[in-house]
Amino acid sequence: MNRPLLAALFMSLLLAIYLVFALNYAWILITDDSVLANAMGYALGLLPLLGVWGMVVELRFGRSSALLARQLESEGGLPTEFSLTASGRADRESADALFPSFAQAVKESPDRWQAWMRLGMAYDACGDRRRARWAIRRAIGLHRGTS
Repeated sequence: MNRPLLAALFMSLLLAIYLVFALNYAWILITDDSVLANAMGYALGLLPLLGVWGMVVELRFGRSSALLARQLESEGGLPTEFSLTASGRADRESADALFPSFAQAVKESPDRWQAWMRLGMAYDACGDRRRARWAIRRAIGLHRGTS
């Protein structure tokens, strides 16, 4: 089992434990005689629901992106153009220099999930996690549309 998956499962377990305690405390407040405590209990009861929703969304994103990365690797399409640092991560300077080629591939083929996945990986190598997640989400959506 890989380390990112173990970390995600561990953090999900910690979140689940926190959510159980939050729900327990919400129940204590809801069963109190005070109207203010009841209101706080109902409000506190919503937070675990949002937490569960966020956890499910993130775990689904992680699973889908890992599946696409494996499929891209089996097709021989993983970006190997970046030079690597000693830790094995892509060198940001080389990623910045190569980024326009990935963006151009998306412009040429905006309906190919492979191009969007490679762009997301290039964004990640450049250190732009927000845009990397956006591009990978786009790749997941396109892949679902073709499957």
